Amino acid sequence: MPVMGTRAEELPAEVLADVAGVVGAEVTLLNRLPGGFDVGALRIQLAGRADGVLKAWPRAHPNQLDEALRAQRVVEHMRSRGYPTPACLGVGATATHVWHLMDFVDAAPAPELTPSLVEQLMEITELQAGQASEPYDHWSYAWRLATGHEFGQDLAPSLSRAVAGLPGYSSEVSALVERLRLMCADAPPPRAAPDMVHADFKPDNVLVRDGAVVAVVDIGNAGSGTRATDLGTLQWHTFQHPQLDGARRRLWTRILDLVGWDGAAVLAATQILVHLEFPIRQGRHEVVPGVVERGHRFIDELTALR
Repeated sequence: MPVMGTRAEELPAEVLADVAGVVGAEVTLLNRLPGGFDVGALRIQLAGRADGVLKAWPRAHPNQLDEALRAQRVVEHMRSRGYPTPACLGVGATATHVWHLMDFVDAAPAPELTPSLVEQLMEITELQAGQASEPYDHWSYAWRLATGHEFGQDLAPSLSRAVAGLPGYSSEVSALVERLRLMCADAPPPRAAPDMVHADFKPDNVLVRDGAVVAVVDIGNAGSGTRATDLGTLQWHTFQHPQLDGARRRLWTRILDLVGWDGAAVLAATQILVHLEFPIRQGRHEVVPGVVERGHRFIDELTALR
């Protein structure tokens, strides 16, 4: 029986049948959870077992199942080292969808960052040090996105094309992109990718209970690179509240220690470009001026540390 809020009508029955076959248990939809794309994140009940969180995506390219299997391997590798990401209960594909099923964690996404949460998350990123286990290099991709050069694997060709077209959006966006290109003009390509990278390390992917981080979720795009990538994503979200200014200074210090000024410039530019491209693609044009303003502030703070 369909459950209100699951958007079950958008999830083909054969996906649930495939999940049940892979995990060896009857599957019942319970409710939709915050976040998730396409059919969203669905809480499901597995007969005789713990609840799980199911995400499914329409098939868009031939390597999609391989990418889900890569994420599963990263999860298994990092959990063995104490990283607080939920267990992967299964991965699979039908003719139309690719899905993965994670263990359900009874906690809520962080409503906002606090200095305490930033400190906890900085400690969690240290678990990623030296733990690159998959050749999916976010570090070299950030360099090519920030500088416009060809180097390494293009992890997201459509994003690369969209970023290349950003200057045509408006004179304000064009001026910001030009400033980023100049800032990164002398940055050398990265020489190594030693760390595990989450690649979407933002507050709504952090589950908290009583002020403590209990899980980091949505690890589907994880790969290798520098953990400073995730610190930079976290840092982007510290501009929202003045109480986080001190935490942001600590993040700047740690990022500079890890990758130096040129590397920090590349990571900052990548954050800004991605956060410009997303609302433009979504047609949320009212968001763009705020991103431009924050982007210039990001650059100003980093320039002052040179």
